Amino acid sequence: MEKQICILAIESSCDETSASVCINGEILSNHIAGQTVHERYGGVVPELASRAHMQNIVPVVHTALATAKCSMQDIDAVAFTQAPGLIGSLLVGAQFAKSMALALDKPLIAVHHMQAHVLANLIPEERPEFPFLCLTVSGGHTQIVVAHSPLRLEVIGETIDDAAGEAFDKTAKLLGLPYPGGPLVDKYAKEGNPEKFKFAEPQIPELNFSFSGLKTSVLYFLQAQTKEHPDFIKENLVDLCASVQHTIIRILLKKVKKAVQQTGIRQICIAGGVSANSGLRAQLQEAGRKHGWKTFIPPFQYCTDNAGMIAITAYYKYLAGQFADMEVSPSARSEW
Repeated sequence: MEKQICILAIESSCDETSASVCINGEILSNHIAGQTVHERYGGVVPELASRAHMQNIVPVVHTALATAKCSMQDIDAVAFTQAPGLIGSLLVGAQFAKSMALALDKPLIAVHHMQAHVLANLIPEERPEFPFLCLTVSGGHTQIVVAHSPLRLEVIGETIDDAAGEAFDKTAKLLGLPYPGGPLVDKYAKEGNPEKFKFAEPQIPELNFSFSGLKTSVLYFLQAQTKEHPDFIKENLVDLCASVQHTIIRILLKKVKKAVQQTGIRQICIAGGVSANSGLRAQLQEAGRKHGWKTFIPPFQYCTDNAGMIAITAYYKYLAGQFADMEVSPSARSEW
C-alpha cells in the first residue's frame, strides 16, 4: 500500500490564522480564523494581529485535525509559513510549529508564502500541467511566475512599487469605503460602467508592474471633482469602482498576454488574495477563450491566505526531502 504522508500546516503571515491537514497531496481540512479587530483602524495593526494569532492558533489546529479525522500520532511532518509577512504574526506560527515538531519528534518544513500561493493551483482535481504561468496578485505582491515544477519557480515580472491589492484597498479608502475595501470595490463594480472614467496606466518596460501612478491619478481626479461637486463620489460610486477595477485588471492582463508571447506557455493560472476578485476571474477566462489559453482559477478558499496552500507546498517539499532545522527563523521579507 502507498505510504500515507500526513502533513499539518500552519499559516500566520498576516491577519488570518489557518491550519490544514494534507494526506498524500489531498487537502482534508483548511480551517481559517479571521480577525475583525482591524476594521476600526482601517488596516492591519501588527501588534493586534500577533495577539489574535496567539488566541486563535490552538483552536484552529484542533479544528483542522478534527475535521480531517486525524490525531497527533498520524502527523508525519509539521509545516509553517516562514516568509514573507508581518514578523510578529510569523513568529507565532513558527514557534507553534517548532514546538509541535519537537514534541512529536517529526520533521519541520518551512514554506515561502508566495510559492504556496502559486501551488494552490495544484489543489483542485483540474490542475495545470508544467510549465505554467501564474499571475500572483495580493495586497503585498504582484508577480508573474513561471512554474517549471512544484519546487522550481521563476519570477519573470513583479511590481516595482505598490501591489495590485494595495491599489484596490487605497482606492477604496479614497472612496470612503471601510476596510477591507478591495472586496467592496469588486461588489460595487458589478453595478457600474467600467468605461465611465479613465485613469493612468503606467508604461513599465518588460513584464514588471507599477500601481503608484494609478493611485495618484485617482487621488487627483477625486480631489478635482469633489472640489466642484462635493457629492461626486457618492453619486458616482459604482462607476468609479468599475472604472478603477477595469483599469487595474487591464494592466494585469496586458502583462500576462506579453508573458505568453515571450515564453510560449499557454497554461495560465492566477493566485493570491486579489485572484478572488470576480472581475479578474471573469476577464482572465474571457482572455483565455479569446487567445486560446487554458486557464485555471483556484476555489475562493485557496485564494486568500490559507494553510491549504502551505500544506500542498509542504507535501512536495516532503517528497524532495527539503526539511528545516530548529534554527530556521521567520523573515518579514525573503527572496525566493
